[in-house]
Amino acid sequence: MNNQLKVLRAMRNWSQAELAQRLDVSRQAVNAIETGKYDPSLPLAFKLARLFGMPIEEIFDDGFKGEDDGR
Repeated sequence: MNNQLKVLRAMRNWSQAELAQRLDVSRQAVNAIETGKYDPSLPLAFKLARLFGMPIEEIFDDGFKGEDDGR
């Protein structure tokens, strides 16, 4: 799964440790999500969406292109 987490974090000048603290997860978890080695749980994805003030779909892209997707 591709994601914009690293870009969004960098735009706010947050380190991985700072983001991890805001999410109540480890820095290693943030790194694993950013690099695509780990997909966040649904509650964590919602937490990220609230933190960055955007829909989950704008942060994470599962690569699915459905019929009604418009792409």
